[in-house]
Amino acid sequence: MSLQVFIENATNVPNVETLGKSDPYAIVEYQGLQKKTEVKKADLDPVWNQSFEFDLKGQPLKSSDEITLSVKDWERVGRNRPPCSPVLKVGHIMGMFGPGERNVPFDCLAQLKYHSKSLSWEAPGICKLNISLLDHNQRPTTAVLAVTISYRPPAGTAPREIGKVVTVGEDQGEEEEEEEEGEDEVGEDDIDGLDSPDAPLVPGQKPKKKKKKKKKKKLGTRKIRGNLSTKPQDFQIRIKIVEARQLPGSNISPIARIRCHNQAKQTRVQRSTNSPFWNEVFFFNFFCSPAELFDELVVFGVYNSRKLRSDAFIGSFKCDIGMIHEEPQHSLVNKWLLLSDPDDTQAGAKGYLKICATVLGPGDDVPTFRAVSQDDEEDIEANLLRPAGVLLRPATFKLKLYRAEDIPRMDSDFIQGVKKVFGSDDKKELVDPYFVFSFAGKEVRSKIMYNNSNPEWNQELRLGLQFPSMCERVRLQMFDWDKLTEDDTVGTSSLRVSRISLQGDSGFLPTFGPCFVNFYGSTREYSDLPDEHEDLNLGKGEGVAYRGRALVELQSVLVGGRALVELQSVLGEMPEKPVDDLLSEDVFKIQKFMRRRKFKLHAAFLNATMISQVDAPVEFEVSIGNYGNKLDDNVPPCSSTTQPTNAVFDGCFYYFLPWGDTKPCVVIDSHWEDIAFRLETVNFLGHIMERLETNMERLRLAQKANLAAAELAQLIIALLDQLLVDCSKPLPPVIEGQHVENDLDRNMRYYREVELEHIRKDARHLRLNATDIKDAMMDIEMYLAQLKNIAVEPQSSMPDVIIWMICGDRRMAYYRAPAHQLLWSPNPDYRGKFCGKLETITLKYPGNKVEKENKWEIPALLRVKVWLGLERHEAEWHKMQTEGELAVFAETVELRKESFVAPTGWRWDGDWYISPELSMLFDLDAGHKHFLEDCYECHSRYPGGSWGPASVPWTNIKGDMTTPRDEVELPEGWEWQDDWLIDLNRAVDEEGWEYTIEITMGGYTPVERNYHMCRRRRWVRARLKVKDMQVNIEEEQLRVEAAEGWEYAPFFNMKFHHKERKMDLVRRRRWHRKMVAESSHAPCFFQLRNEDQVEEGTSALAAPRMFLTCTSKYSVYRNSLPKPRKYQLRVYIYQARDLLAGDSNGLSDPFARVIFLNQSDATEKLEKTLCPTWDQTLMFEEIEIHGQPESIMEKPPKVVIEIFDYDNFGSAEFLGRTELEPLVKLDPSDDRLAVLQWYNITKGTQTGGEILAACELFLMNGTDLPFEPPKKGNLFLVPSGIRPMLQRTAIEVMCWGVRNMKKFQLGSVTSPNVELEVGGHLVQSKVIRNTSKNPNFDNPLLFFDIMLPREELYMPPLNIWVRDNRQFGRKPVVGVHVVRSLEEFRCNPARALEDSLGGTAGASGTPVGNGGQGSVSPQDVHVVDMPSLVNEKTSLKMEQVEEEVDWWSKYYASTGELDKCKQYLEHGYDKIEIYSTELGKVKGFNNFSDFCHTFPLSRGKSIEEEESSIVGEFKGSFRVYPLPDDPNIELPTRVLRNLPPSSPEECIVRVYVIKAVDLQPNDPSGLADPYVSIKLGKKSVNNQSDYVPNTLNPVFATMFELKTALPIHKDLNIRIKDYDLLGSDDVIGETVIDLENRFLSKHRATVGLPKTYCTSGPNKWRDSEKPKDILQQFCLQHGLPDPVYLGNHVVQIGTETYTLTEFETRKPTHSHLGAGDQRLALYVLNTLPKERGVPLTPEHVETRALYNPLQPGIEQGKLQMWVDIFPTSIGPPGPPVDINARRPKQLLHAADGCGHDMMSTCCGWLCGTRKDVILDEESITGEMMSDIYVKGWIAGIDESQETDVHYRSVQAPGGAADYSSLSYSRQITLLNNLKRSSANNVSF
Repeated sequence: MSLQVFIENATNVPNVETLGKSDPYAIVEYQGLQKKTEVKKADLDPVWNQSFEFDLKGQPLKSSDEITLSVKDWERVGRNRPPCSPVLKVGHIMGMFGPGERNVPFDCLAQLKYHSKSLSWEAPGICKLNISLLDHNQRPTTAVLAVTISYRPPAGTAPREIGKVVTVGEDQGEEEEEEEEGEDEVGEDDIDGLDSPDAPLVPGQKPKKKKKKKKKKKLGTRKIRGNLSTKPQDFQIRIKIVEARQLPGSNISPIARIRCHNQAKQTRVQRSTNSPFWNEVFFFNFFCSPAELFDELVVFGVYNSRKLRSDAFIGSFKCDIGMIHEEPQHSLVNKWLLLSDPDDTQAGAKGYLKICATVLGPGDDVPTFRAVSQDDEEDIEANLLRPAGVLLRPATFKLKLYRAEDIPRMDSDFIQGVKKVFGSDDKKELVDPYFVFSFAGKEVRSKIMYNNSNPEWNQELRLGLQFPSMCERVRLQMFDWDKLTEDDTVGTSSLRVSRISLQGDSGFLPTFGPCFVNFYGSTREYSDLPDEHEDLNLGKGEGVAYRGRALVELQSVLVGGRALVELQSVLGEMPEKPVDDLLSEDVFKIQKFMRRRKFKLHAAFLNATMISQVDAPVEFEVSIGNYGNKLDDNVPPCSSTTQPTNAVFDGCFYYFLPWGDTKPCVVIDSHWEDIAFRLETVNFLGHIMERLETNMERLRLAQKANLAAAELAQLIIALLDQLLVDCSKPLPPVIEGQHVENDLDRNMRYYREVELEHIRKDARHLRLNATDIKDAMMDIEMYLAQLKNIAVEPQSSMPDVIIWMICGDRRMAYYRAPAHQLLWSPNPDYRGKFCGKLETITLKYPGNKVEKENKWEIPALLRVKVWLGLERHEAEWHKMQTEGELAVFAETVELRKESFVAPTGWRWDGDWYISPELSMLFDLDAGHKHFLEDCYECHSRYPGGSWGPASVPWTNIKGDMTTPRDEVELPEGWEWQDDWLIDLNRAVDEEGWEYTIEITMGGYTPVERNYHMCRRRRWVRARLKVKDMQVNIEEEQLRVEAAEGWEYAPFFNMKFHHKERKMDLVRRRRWHRKMVAESSHAPCFFQLRNEDQVEEGTSALAAPRMFLTCTSKYSVYRNSLPKPRKYQLRVYIYQARDLLAGDSNGLSDPFARVIFLNQSDATEKLEKTLCPTWDQTLMFEEIEIHGQPESIMEKPPKVVIEIFDYDNFGSAEFLGRTELEPLVKLDPSDDRLAVLQWYNITKGTQTGGEILAACELFLMNGTDLPFEPPKKGNLFLVPSGIRPMLQRTAIEVMCWGVRNMKKFQLGSVTSPNVELEVGGHLVQSKVIRNTSKNPNFDNPLLFFDIMLPREELYMPPLNIWVRDNRQFGRKPVVGVHVVRSLEEFRCNPARALEDSLGGTAGASGTPVGNGGQGSVSPQDVHVVDMPSLVNEKTSLKMEQVEEEVDWWSKYYASTGELDKCKQYLEHGYDKIEIYSTELGKVKGFNNFSDFCHTFPLSRGKSIEEEESSIVGEFKGSFRVYPLPDDPNIELPTRVLRNLPPSSPEECIVRVYVIKAVDLQPNDPSGLADPYVSIKLGKKSVNNQSDYVPNTLNPVFATMFELKTALPIHKDLNIRIKDYDLLGSDDVIGETVIDLENRFLSKHRATVGLPKTYCTSGPNKWRDSEKPKDILQQFCLQHGLPDPVYLGNHVVQIGTETYTLTEFETRKPTHSHLGAGDQRLALYVLNTLPKERGVPLTPEHVETRALYNPLQPGIEQGKLQMWVDIFPTSIGPPGPPVDINARRPKQLLHAADGCGHDMMSTCCGWLCGTRKDVILDEESITGEMMSDIYVKGWIAGIDESQETDVHYRSVQAPGGAADYSSLSYSRQITLLNNLKRSSANNVSF
């Protein structure tokens, strides 16, 4: 096997020599191995005719392999220059090698350009190419290299095919073709006739043509696989069902079913989706020969699950098991199956199913079913399997690439700077873009446009595919070409095929555009450093910045015609020319789609709070596309940013921007295509969905409130009426001359209109015929899903609006909003939902910075209005400004006022005036009550010298010069708390010094070294704000300072402040001048000129500032402006629950911070709780809010609540955040009350609990506000009327004990006690003395008498803390549990129990009847002894039956396998309950938690995506009920009483393990050797010696008996292990049973009750107590009268009488029944408890799921078993049940008359029972005889054995030998080894 490359010649080689001609030679390189031709001197048309061969070493070629061909100019001195070098992908070449390899997938390279004329077939397996060579810049040249490539694949290699046709067992007619040889030329229609890849490489030789002719029509035949073994062996087939796509139908619930040979399994149902994701694995195990198994079918079917009808068939795929086994590694990994209807092959594709499948035999390696990441490229078509009869049509995606714009800079300008030094003015755009179009694992590249940020490609990129295709995403990418490094990604965008196409008869093929596609990614600013958000450019995550856009058009062309189909198949379905230039007429046609209109983007910022950056001024930038980007020089300046402002402390914790009464506004002019008809359609449908969702939520709340059916019906009718009205409105029109439609627009419009019509029709029908609310809601949800489907607009070419927070020169956080949400339209139904509305938005950090750097704080919280619309609609924006007047100002600093020239169309309104920056008027201590002054004393020295004051002796932390310590003045209103102190709480020496080499280098250390030249130490002094200082003094001082407006700083490049300091050397102040527009179209750019520029005629441009002035504070403002209103906010925080743990003890010290606009406050801190009850009201006084009160009422600012865990050291730890809207009351007398509601707390994507809160916002209009809430100390409480209604409540607590406590701080938990807290009340139990002796509490009952909310919604959780009492008084918390709701523990108060059966005791002590049924006395009872139904004849028969009746007869009779239990049921034996789940999960048993519940205890800090570790269990229960309000009334009788003893109980435990089902394999054979291992406390037993080999469904049939003490050792751990000869045994799975719960349960789960009482036989009574004793105890526990037995056949309990004849209508025929009274008592026990709702546990077999500790939550199989518990205090238990597996009976092994032993079991059987042998010969004496021999074999084994021939045999008395027989199964078994289920056992 080899790869041969024949280099023939080259033409028009470029001449790279200055003198003379080039000396070309060619190089061919494959996998690092280079081979060269000879050098042709001075020849531009060299002819080499040289052949090179590459040995592939037995490995076939891969589609990813590459061949590099280079032509270089030979140089005697220096490097050989490469004029050109193309790269060929072997996959492309392999696609040209003729029919033998035509189906191998390949990739097409943009570098390789070939035409139909350059491709010719020389011979089968030989391809000749004329390749256009590329220069070193990858640009095409005129040179052409002629090469011929030959590939000889290894013998027997079957290439993987695209769209491989799998022919299964159906017989289908097809036309067979035969070939004839001819000498004709190869035509286009005959390419398919080429074969024989081994043809020699002889250039120029013409191949023979093989003609095709139709012979005849015949039936399809199955592919023959050759001779397969007939020896049975183990096989395991693993099938993984991953997902399905493009399933037909609407609102379907798919389910996948797999039928493999004679086994069938199915997945879970996925509701309401056409693309279900299952990811489920199934195992199928077989023991048969390959010849049998490989011809069996695997059928994959997908169905639509329906409840009341059979599932609807969607599609299926069939293949045989042998096809899977023939694949590499006997596996199909991540293959797509094309589903079809086998009954209708013309119906086409029915969807696609992704599967993994493998066939494993002994010794096969198990493949890994690796999931394909969503971001990974998946060649779906190459992995597609389609059934015969379903054809995929070849198709081509044509992407017309016209142009791109706004591509950011991607390269360094170092070279440009060097050229500029030498006087070059050549300025190039530093980006070399090219475009990549990829789909289904294939890609095509455009040409590279060098130094062009707005390239015009005008090319058509083509990709071949098979339609319908499985790939969903069409990926579009732009790259920047780099000469030396890897190409950089500019941006990535994708088109979803499902959004640009429609299936069905009236559907349309994928189409798109002409339309612009926007690209998003990381920020546009170029940096030579690596981009930390580079992944965003690849489409991973949300892009944070606009990075350009491209104008494209996508068309889908289906290929037709046989010849063209065959050619497409040969070429791997790639088009002939993947890249071609567009025609000029195509370029001209798209001009109408590029018409631009002017849009205005306005934004008004009213508030900026929760600012996280405080070390530099903060500004906000608004941009759309590249318009508004202040850091890009290519766009004209505009007012896109707010003024830089320093953040000010709000007095609690957060910072805000003090904009005061002048709110910054921005305006951006932009030019875009008018696609309003698309965006308005999205808004129109969005409004319909919003109203529908609102009405649906109102209906859900009504259902929760249990409103009457009539009221619910009215709500549904109102909902449907609104939906009908909405869907009847027309879609936004397409205005001719203004809007331009493309094909996709027209198709989508038609599709939407049809869908809306269907919704109207269905909604109208539902309104008239709806009868059930749930069904109606399902239909309405379907309408909502349909609306969401049509509300997607794939051609939204207008970029998103992005708001950036900029701190200094760094972009910190952003917010991105789609343009359609902000678009203004004259029709309100078409208007964006946020257009011109005041919204509260939360900025976020770019990329994954939150998780990576643990930055949970909000970067900024903004209240902003944004408006986007055409310039002609700009007046609508001005009408919306009710908060103030929009004004435009020119802004400058001192000495530059005269440089401003008013723009054309604008005039000055007034003169320049001083407008100081408000943030400068706030000192660092603004808002603080405590402040710490600090400064650094600096020293320096020369090497070897002594320390002395530095040149700048006093600095701040940044090293800037500051005021000396002794000259710091105390501000007015403050007082010093102490003197100046040296800060020693840092890494410093004893005197507080820290040392460094140079002060500018930093890197201070606390240890002095000889080379240290600088040192410093920090001095601090605390001051306290005086509370009684008058505020008006500060305001007056600020007014004086504001009038001057000066800002001071040491230098201009340093931060300014408003108070002059001694170190300040410069100052400045800001001037404003108002401007008025004379024309609405006037440009708003200032010309800044100096004298030099005036002479040169040039000027610089600047943009003005725009403000929303909300007051007439300054004289230049008008006096008619609205004044800000003052409000009061009251936030009611009652409690929280399920908070995250912040401390190592599993608890938190939570407090809440509340933020509202520029104010914040905090609640008190509560210690050590996860469910705090603050019961606190936070008051926010005199909050100024600008705007009309009505608009504030409609959209109030949001209240943010953040929860923190207080830590003594360090900052508080963030636990979560929530937002809520206040209830606005414009009139304080408004009688509406705020309602406490639960709000979800989140920490990123993690749920952090809930908080119960509400808030009210009062307008302070001069009237009296509501009274302040009551106080508790200095804190306001939640007022009555808002706080929950309380009632006196009793909580009975039973602290039964603790279990399985893990060590804490290396010490065992031996003396715990329990603390319980609810509603701020705490009770605690007594201490357990020693958990190792008795883990129960001596006095377990506790009692709460507290006031709790009446409504369950407000019920506080109950906290359980377990403390360990240790030496020296330490009581650490070792476990925590939170009971969220006590609803399940509510009950009625205990009363005196009455006889529930109505019986009372009379004077004579005789029970008195209740009238319906008279009482029965002993003399009234006539007992008739019935004659025995068992006669002698029956008894003889019974003796024979008894030999065949065992426990397995009962088991098989219960499972329905009647052929294995024979006459068991006929003789009246009982069945047992076979539960398919755990016993505790059976309906009515409730996990046996009736006596006590098990609460898991956790400890430690919660970690995201990880559960808290379980450190123990608390056993207990609760009873909650209301108490009388009057404390003088006697309390009701306690509910929890008459508890059993809490001391340990010795018990005998018998564990019966029947069998395991569907275990996970652990051996390479795909099987396991399982056995049972049981652990109870410190005792463990197993049956390792009796492991069951080579099975996943073992029958153990084993009983284990252990002794234990409950509850010391209560957990019964049953493990199924896999036996390994070498190494430790692996755990397959395990299950844990809580024996204590079963022992204490009222359901008496210790021993299951049989249905009849037998004293012998297979159903012999095994309980320690007799039925009469158990019945007596049951009546005592449930307050029933004692049972009264009237003879042996009647019992009376209260007024109810039970007779034996009622239960034994037909007496069993067996002789094992016990006494009549015991039988009657047992019948009553099986009846009475069920009637009272307390069923007793019947005799049963439970099925428990097995789980592996290494894979928690994933089931590893099931185990059938049961457990019996016998307390030794009651008495010894009965005999155990014999569940041993049935063994064959020992019989005689036959031998022949000659003494020969039979070699086969069947021979022994035949000789031992020989009769009726056919004698076909006659002896001399006349007797009939024969020559007899016996032949025997075992089915499935290619081997037989036979005896000697018995010549002239008349009769041959057989001898006796042993063999075994199972008569019930009619099998004879030869036991070579008595080990059960051994592979050596043979049955037939």
